[in-house]
Amino acid sequence: MSISDHQASELERLTKILREAHDVQGVSLWADGWKRLKRNRAAMTSLWILGVIVTLALLTPMLPLQSPIFQDVKNRELLPPQWDSFSLDIQAYDRETTDLEKQSSAAQGRDKEEYTRLVSLIAAREQTHPIKLYWNNPGTLVTWMIQLRMAIFGDYCIPSIFGTDKLGRDVLSRVFWGSRVSLACGFIATFVSLIIGVSYGAISGYLGGRVDNIMMRIVDVFYSIPFIFIVIFIMSFLSSPGIREPLQENGIEQIHVFFLLIGAIYWLTMARVVRGQVISLKNDQFIEAAKTIGATRMQIVFRHLVPNVMGIVIVYLTLTIPAVIRFEAFLSFLGMGVNAPDISWGLLVNEGVQVITVVKSYWWMIAFSGMALAMTLFALNFLGDGVRDALDPKLKNK
Repeated sequence: MSISDHQASELERLTKILREAHDVQGVSLWADGWKRLKRNRAAMTSLWILGVIVTLALLTPMLPLQSPIFQDVKNRELLPPQWDSFSLDIQAYDRETTDLEKQSSAAQGRDKEEYTRLVSLIAAREQTHPIKLYWNNPGTLVTWMIQLRMAIFGDYCIPSIFGTDKLGRDVLSRVFWGSRVSLACGFIATFVSLIIGVSYGAISGYLGGRVDNIMMRIVDVFYSIPFIFIVIFIMSFLSSPGIREPLQENGIEQIHVFFLLIGAIYWLTMARVVRGQVISLKNDQFIEAAKTIGATRMQIVFRHLVPNVMGIVIVYLTLTIPAVIRFEAFLSFLGMGVNAPDISWGLLVNEGVQVITVVKSYWWMIAFSGMALAMTLFALNFLGDGVRDALDPKLKNK
């Protein structure tokens, strides 16, 4: 049966439309979000700034910085920014140790008493090595990074271009080492709040009914308790010798508990956000399909619902990290957070405030640490706003 010219033309047109539709490539939410984020100059600039800050914090042990805890009150107390050279003199210490090792090898088998004395002396020098003294017994990885820094730069150190504090310590080095603690607190505590908040909120929203009511009332009770009182109580409890010493014997430092404690506090809002998103999704068709194929409740929650709320979760995370860093800085400023010899930006700001007087202002003590803290918080907030706009479907064509 022949077809008319009109039908042939219509068939050709439909074939062309189908071919064009086949050639069109779909764009995922994440790809489209990244494309729109790249058009946001403030967010991309903030992303680059954060990348530089995080990279420098990770590589701090390898940078030719002075010791963050070396004190010289007599010669270096509250010096303004300067360009005088500074040396650690660690290589001379290592050369002396190497000479003692050669002497012990020569004395071995010839003079047992001298050999024993030299071995004991070498062991004592290892325990009091400048790396352990200047960096407060760093871990294995940090020690390796410091040794690599010594192999590359030797004893050379960047001058005290940020000045020194009241104990003669280099402020530049303390700002860099403080970034490691402040950023670690922000990311670790936020990750803890992510795990607790997403799990709690997703389960509460999906189960609904009486279970949801009870779980949310628990959240309301926690909301009614001031966070700072909880932190003060727990940190005071952990500071007692009977609790602190057993924890240290098991490799658990007070600062680690501090990070986890802040994360355990900041999960409440995350749980409410996730619960609301899950409630709006749990009756959709893809959930009904999952039930049809026999998926359990927990499989539905963590395999189907949680991945579909990760967009709003990521947006909230970018806003939670600066909130956590601010909270840590506030507690450290009050003397209830990070304690010496650990360093954080909040602790450095507190040290700067202590030396400000009406007679003389040691501006460098607070300017550089405050600038580092402010720059990081601004960048995180601008990035959070950009990610929120990029993942918002309502703003797709704007």
